[in-house]
Amino acid sequence: MWTSIGFTGSTDTICNFYVLIRIIGHYGVILYEKIIKNSKLFSLIALDFLHPRDYSTGIMTDDIKKNSKTSIPDPKEIEKELGDFLNKKFGGNVKIVSPAILSEKSARDQKSRDAEKTKSINFDLKPKELISYLDQFIIKQDNAKATLSTKICTHFNRIKHLEKTADSRAMMVGGVKSNILIAGPTGVGKTYMVKLIANKLGVPFVKGDATKFTETGYVGGNVEDLVRDLLREADDDIELAQNGIVYIDEIDKIASSQNRIGADISRTGVQRALLKPMEDTDVELKVPHDPVAMLQEMERFQQTGKKDKQVINTANILFIMSGAFGELTDIIKKRTTKQSIGFGAEISNGDEQFNILSNMATEDLIKFGFETEFVGRLPIRAILEKLTEDDLYQILKNPNNPVILGKKLDFAAYGISIKFSDDALKMIAENAYTENTGARGLVNAIEAALLQFETVLPSENVKYFPVTPDIIKDPQTSILSLCSDEDTEKWEQIYKDIVTDEYKFIRSFVDDKWKELSLRHNLTLTQYRIDHVADYFCKNITNIGTSVDMIRFYYDEVKKLEMTFFSHSDINLIFDEDAVDFLIEQFIEPSATFDEVLMKLTSDFELGLKLIQEKTGKNRFFISREALVNSQEFLDDLIRKEISD
Repeated sequence: MWTSIGFTGSTDTICNFYVLIRIIGHYGVILYEKIIKNSKLFSLIALDFLHPRDYSTGIMTDDIKKNSKTSIPDPKEIEKELGDFLNKKFGGNVKIVSPAILSEKSARDQKSRDAEKTKSINFDLKPKELISYLDQFIIKQDNAKATLSTKICTHFNRIKHLEKTADSRAMMVGGVKSNILIAGPTGVGKTYMVKLIANKLGVPFVKGDATKFTETGYVGGNVEDLVRDLLREADDDIELAQNGIVYIDEIDKIASSQNRIGADISRTGVQRALLKPMEDTDVELKVPHDPVAMLQEMERFQQTGKKDKQVINTANILFIMSGAFGELTDIIKKRTTKQSIGFGAEISNGDEQFNILSNMATEDLIKFGFETEFVGRLPIRAILEKLTEDDLYQILKNPNNPVILGKKLDFAAYGISIKFSDDALKMIAENAYTENTGARGLVNAIEAALLQFETVLPSENVKYFPVTPDIIKDPQTSILSLCSDEDTEKWEQIYKDIVTDEYKFIRSFVDDKWKELSLRHNLTLTQYRIDHVADYFCKNITNIGTSVDMIRFYYDEVKKLEMTFFSHSDINLIFDEDAVDFLIEQFIEPSATFDEVLMKLTSDFELGLKLIQEKTGKNRFFISREALVNSQEFLDDLIRKEISD
């Protein structure tokens, strides 16, 4: 039996005190480990209250043989006595924690649960579907979206195909994995794009920063830790973790320094440490010299009776690297731009003639400071373009833009509803473009424009905040006007005008993508439902996808009304599409609850329809929008028609 002891006390006196105790059989052998600062001391002692044993042979002494009838203490009794001893010795600072010993049946049950937990990859996305999803959030970058979507979908669909094939011949020896290198200026959406893809895929995903790692064996992060983190993201399912994605940002920061002398453990060393995981290797889950991992291994051995070597194989793990590669452009220019020398030379501008990074070649990356083997393991390259001022404006106009949504949430926290005019967004984009930091500049620009308002308005009686160019140009005067009771009506009218323009834009945006959104959310977007989506978006702080999901939820609630009404009254109501849209309106505009709508339907229709059911035996009725609006007239006409017939 293994028992662990933890120490809680002042870190000024003893640091990281850890004790490991093993009680062998019913006899007293204690192995304990003290870790004080960075030194380790191992000792083997026998407790005076336990039976003596000849430790050199592992055989009981003659005294024990002679008194074999002496009652042997139960392990729980030993644990209790040991606890009392430690309590007297150390006070309440030392505790004993004993892992539960599973019976053979429990161990079998545990294995059965583990077997059920292991599942194959569930992936059915096609490249066009993933591109369409990214188009909702990312402006421009068509080539990069196509490259990433195609290779990622192909990678996981191939894994799924091989799992279904169950043919060992299909597993090609030396197959090349489509690891991806993403390059582009800062603020163009490299990390954002990968995060969106990870959110959509439904496979285990971990992200790391290349600057935090060092070569294996040195102090610092280990690249294999990222592979182990996949297991946590996969809920300890090794099979699922082996089909995950590892994303490493700032990869250009580990290019070797040309002028460095000696071992480069944080640059070249990290590249070499990545070589095997990027291709095909086994990464041990148990980390050496980790007391917790040791304890878990002992518990596993105690439960199963086997010493298993748990590993994660990286053959199907996709590695994606990204970086800005700012200095790489100079290397590409030297290779690609030909210029004559002399007084009559024409100096050509590489930036004007082509997108420099799109001409990136393997030799450029090697000159930049990457190992040949490292570059060879990144066969797929995606280049992101620099964003223009108009691109930044389009990002702000995008209904799914997190910058504007985040600012709306900031003011909503104080009970203030904020809306942005088109001209204000153009001015913010213009200011952001001058910072030359891509989309990251949008956050700085919007914070600089609105910080004073965020400071003052929460303390004033302001509920509506329309952001216009005048607001940005003259914040001091605008604050005084917003807080003045005399100008309240003026600002509320400006706010309403912006809401009207926003509604028109959102409706047009959804109308353009109605087929795609209908397929994705499994809901036919009629013109009425497009109106509902736009209306819900304008009245809530959300994105387009969530707005459509809410309309889908309300649609399901209407179908639930049909079933609930039938179960209560034995009358089958069938709402036509116009009636469904009308009921969805009731959920949105008056914010009616399910029970309130059901109660209204019951009071309007139950008695009249039951009368028809008694007279004719009919229990199935089609309900239109007009019937819901004027239920009494509908029932009168229906009764005359059904009874007269």
